[in-house]
Amino acid sequence: MARRMHRSFPRIAIGAFMMGSCAALGVATAAPAADDAAAEAAYAEIEATFGTVPGFVKQFPKAAIAGAWAELRDLELSDQTALPPKVKALISLAVAAQIPCDYCIWADTNSARAAGATDEEIAEAVAMAALTRHWSTVFNGLQVDLDQFKADLGGN
Repeated sequence: MARRMHRSFPRIAIGAFMMGSCAALGVATAAPAADDAAAEAAYAEIEATFGTVPGFVKQFPKAAIAGAWAELRDLELSDQTALPPKVKALISLAVAAQIPCDYCIWADTNSARAAGATDEEIAEAVAMAALTRHWSTVFNGLQVDLDQFKADLGGN
């Protein structure tokens, strides 16, 4: 069954695609002709989805673009996953703020807005990222014992 893609994402989501998918080189070793065919198929889908294939997409290795596109298409752009598109965009923005990645922050903010996020929701997502980073710094810097931490919070 084909997954439906969330159509309210603007073309900017393709920026988030490349930023979030760079580590996912999902095409196994293949002959250059196979890489070219898979890349051309991915480019065609990207153009059908966003109306264009941005130049930076063509800079990505042909051996990897089909896998990176499939990951974006089936996870980030699909509205048939466990998380709704707005939540995924807010998570991505929060992570981008922590990396930090100016490209991702810009793309993810626009994607979140396109998916219906308010300015308050965007601010809260970024504040949650900051809060998580803050306490992670405290726990790690003070070398808090993980087992004791779990026990203190009622965990196993």
